[in-house]
Amino acid sequence: MVPDVSAGSDTRGLIAYLFGPGRRDEHTDPHIVAAWDMAGDPGRDPTATYSQLARRLDHHVDLRTRELGGKKPTQHVWHCPVRTAPGDRYLTDAEWAEVARRVVAVTGIAPEGDEKACRRIAVRHADDHIHIMATTVRADGRRPRTHRDGQRAQAECRKIEIEFGLRRLKSGDLTAPPTPTGAERAKAERQGWQITPRQWLREQAYAVAAAVRTEADYFTVLDCLGIKVKTRIGPATGDVIGYSLAAPGDTNAAGEPVWYGASKLAPDLSINRLRERLTSQDVADRPRQAADPAQPWRRAASALHATHTALGSANDSIAQAHLAAFGDVLHNLALATHGQHRTELRAAAVAFDRARRSAIRADHQTATALQEAAKELAYASHTPGGLAVAVIFAALHLARAAAHWHTQRGHEQQAAAAEQALLHLQAGYEQAAAPVLAQLTRRAPRPQTADRFEATIRHTVPAQADRILTDPAWPALVTALARAESAGHRPRQLLAQAAAERELDTAEHPAQVLIWRIATQPSDRARATPRRAPVGVPTPVPSPAYPAATGVHVRPLG
Repeated sequence: MVPDVSAGSDTRGLIAYLFGPGRRDEHTDPHIVAAWDMAGDPGRDPTATYSQLARRLDHHVDLRTRELGGKKPTQHVWHCPVRTAPGDRYLTDAEWAEVARRVVAVTGIAPEGDEKACRRIAVRHADDHIHIMATTVRADGRRPRTHRDGQRAQAECRKIEIEFGLRRLKSGDLTAPPTPTGAERAKAERQGWQITPRQWLREQAYAVAAAVRTEADYFTVLDCLGIKVKTRIGPATGDVIGYSLAAPGDTNAAGEPVWYGASKLAPDLSINRLRERLTSQDVADRPRQAADPAQPWRRAASALHATHTALGSANDSIAQAHLAAFGDVLHNLALATHGQHRTELRAAAVAFDRARRSAIRADHQTATALQEAAKELAYASHTPGGLAVAVIFAALHLARAAAHWHTQRGHEQQAAAAEQALLHLQAGYEQAAAPVLAQLTRRAPRPQTADRFEATIRHTVPAQADRILTDPAWPALVTALARAESAGHRPRQLLAQAAAERELDTAEHPAQVLIWRIATQPSDRARATPRRAPVGVPTPVPSPAYPAATGVHVRPLG
């Protein structure tokens, strides 16, 4: 059961909507199921027009505001639709009346036994929801105490779900992004868009913020993607203090762009929250050494491993910062990989956007290593073979850890989002890993080499040796060990390091775990002789993260 509290100033307009046909003719038999002490239901009068009903109810509902001298307070109309979840049973008018009574009581509109409470009505015009409206002026002329009314309504609806035998929804913490309105969904349906402009803009804004390094690049890339940007400038400083976005082709009846404030897309897309995650221009302009193309992937795997430690720390602000940076990793991981698994990785990134924030304030300065690793993935060239799969595998396990972390803290919506991202990552991993494992298996070395590595396994990880040797991926692990040995690694030392990263007891396929951990280790020769730029040749600096450079994915509206 979902309540959605808002405020306005047009009593008659809201009443006309409630008793009208609706925007898509979905209002059938609109009628009052609960009200303050007013006899009769104008919604049952078949001879009355919508305007007559509006005038009649407007007179009664807004009576207290007129008694103040004719001047209505600002935002004096309180509105709260309450909707059951899809698949819930039919509620009678009497049950909806009970829902309305409890919601207005807990939110402070009409506390139990308060004879001077606000005037209110609850209108039902469909099977699955009601609209509660009230004027926020009491009979004694005071305003009601509605602080945190939305959160209190949510908590009461969780209780009602249990008592009425309805589907139990996840509790929120007021950090969820605004959901598309009925009008936005109807417009998307008419236009043939796959998603609403609000959702589309949110996806694109997150993807761009993950890829760019500076605020200036952020706005430039949005503009290059065809997204209209409107900034708000502070009169004293001349700096940007806010911004709004509009999707291409999304206009109102007058042909003007439909703007969405950044914080109305998602709380952490506001200009202040965005600046906390982006580097300053001078940091972004510092030259970077030319690196091995595989280096960004290895750094990402290492940073993801470190994030497991951060999630286990006692400091929730540090953990929250790493989860926000992990969201950027997922977006850029989808950019940097190729193949059929890319669709699953994109879906995982979008799903995790809800899990990357909570009511805990993130200390972003503590997650700079993971933030930088995420940015490097946006510029990374595709690395075929096991290295990219190893990063996906590490991301999969971190998503599982994120779901557990949120669950421990009662963040139900975030935990559910992390679980959804985990499902997509699992599907993407299986698609990406299958051909790599098959290739490793086909190229397995001779039996004598396998026997030698079996002895190494039994000596290095004796407790897990039998499980590793009977794992279907054992032949692929033999090939991975042989290649690592050729690259300069000592197999016994390499296995000991891989096994020590995290325990193998709970791993369903321990041989696969070892393969991907081994894949992220650079060769000893490469560590001993790092590549250097020739003398006299300037070190290349990555180009700005414009669409052509980053490959920021644009999911079409239509």
